[in-house]
Amino acid sequence: MCAQFTSDDEGKRVVNADGDEIGIIETVERGNAHVNPDPGIADTIKSKLGWGDSDEESYELTERNVETITDDEVRLDRL
Repeated sequence: MCAQFTSDDEGKRVVNADGDEIGIIETVERGNAHVNPDPGIADTIKSKLGWGDSDEESYELTERNVETITDDEVRLDRL
């Protein structure tokens, strides 16, 4: 899927392929979603998403990791 993020996606839950919440879309700027990660997500998940190991407040979500966008959530592909 080619993610087409809009301001309507702000506040949506971001979940992994198993349905576990990994964060919330904080803002969408110029079609790019920025996610505030759940503090409990594993560093391995952050690494697979290219979010590094720093303690940033939000990270950009790339469209290549998104499987679907619904009215309530953004579901990621299996990592």
